[in-house]
Amino acid sequence: MIVIIDYGMGNLKNVYNALKYLNIPSKISQEVAEIKNADKLILPGVGAFNKAMYNINSMGLTEVISEKVNNGTPLLGICLGMQMIFKKGYENGECNGLGFIDGDVKLLEPKENVKIPHIGWNKLECNRENNLLKGLAENSFVYYVHSYAASNVKDENLIGFSNYGAIKVPSIVCKGNVYGTQFHPEKSGEVGLKILKNFGEVIKWL
Repeated sequence: MIVIIDYGMGNLKNVYNALKYLNIPSKISQEVAEIKNADKLILPGVGAFNKAMYNINSMGLTEVISEKVNNGTPLLGICLGMQMIFKKGYENGECNGLGFIDGDVKLLEPKENVKIPHIGWNKLECNRENNLLKGLAENSFVYYVHSYAASNVKDENLIGFSNYGAIKVPSIVCKGNVYGTQFHPEKSGEVGLKILKNFGEVIKWL
């Protein structure tokens, strides 16, 4: 059973409905006991980094999420959820993240004639092979809605990226059993469904 972590922010129902469409068992929960018993975790999210971390900390979820990850449970962070798996965020001031992957989350800097927030479809460029991308066709496009993104990501953790004008946006990251997508797979059509299916069926415990 996949538990979609409810910390009061995010596109929970969209993720749940996508998994339901794929016949992958899941539930939305903020209960520590249910998170402890999960086979896999999804951390979705829409909103501000510092508010999200405040909610997770105040709800007592940080410890159980870290415990599960350290014990090998696969975790997928989506959009804001991906940002929170990094060390620090700088939205409305400096804030510690969950710290599973080295890197910082900073405001996208406009280059050329592109708008911030970054909203829309962009080509997914693969940096290295990963089971999350298994069976994905070349020239796949995914859907973004964000103003902040990971920076200083180690090459070994960067699985995929998208070019938004002259901005190289880290789109998929991975370190061990921790995965993140800056785009929304639940809003990315067949490509996104394939990625969620891979997380549900291909990705294994460490």
